[in-house]
Amino acid sequence: MKNEKGFTLIEMMIVLFVVTILLLITIPNVTKNQKSISEKGCDGMVKMVQAQIQAYYIDKQSFPTSISDLMDEEYLEENPVCPDGSQIHIKEGSAYVEKNTSD
Repeated sequence: MKNEKGFTLIEMMIVLFVVTILLLITIPNVTKNQKSISEKGCDGMVKMVQAQIQAYYIDKQSFPTSISDLMDEEYLEENPVCPDGSQIHIKEGSAYVEKNTSD
């Protein structure tokens, strides 16, 4: 017989088995933590909008009354929306989240 180098069928099956086990461990953890991931993404978006409100205040000496004020003055490129679809609004110089009620 020739000495051919390569993977045997058994080696390939062992690799597939290990990959399958890793996927079975990983996927439930990601889906279980999806809500927490979404909340942290939304918190980050609110903090980013709040920073733009402060920049607007420094430049204009007044707070914006709505997100559209920030967009019109190019402090924001687009309307900020949380990963779960919740809208971010401004009231009295602070950003807050209006939860999506379609859930």
